Amino acid sequence: MSRLAGMTAPTASTSPGKSQLLELVAALGSAQWQDFSTSAARHGLTGAQAKLLAQLKGPVPMRGLAALLVCDASNVTGIVDRLEARGLVRREPDPSDRRVKNVVATEEGQETIRRVREEMMRATGDALDAFDDEERAVLHGLLERLRTGLERRG
Repeated sequence: MSRLAGMTAPTASTSPGKSQLLELVAALGSAQWQDFSTSAARHGLTGAQAKLLAQLKGPVPMRGLAALLVCDASNVTGIVDRLEARGLVRREPDPSDRRVKNVVATEEGQETIRRVREEMMRATGDALDAFDDEERAVLHGLLERLRTGLERRG
């Protein structure tokens, strides 16, 4: 049974309320997070470790990771310690401020998160097969507008 079972589309004569839409967005996010965490676990990572690794597109200061992950800096230290022990990340001093430690994904870390994302995409991406090209384009436009609106308020 689908994780999204029980959610029904509104009829043409009704328009869904904000709470219905937000519930659906939350359910979709939860389903994707579950697929991501399941894929991460197959690679020996917790969801938080994989999420941190996914943020490393270049050097990121420890404090910046805490902000991105919306958690305390002490939590980031523990996550980075475990990833570093596995050779997936390394700490290096920031060139402009040697007191700041940046976290960088190693080649092995980059490859690991690539595989996690690929597996997650196979699991989550199958749901998008329900749409034709035109429907995917419309959905993409709507989601971009939603994301832009959410980013503006933050």
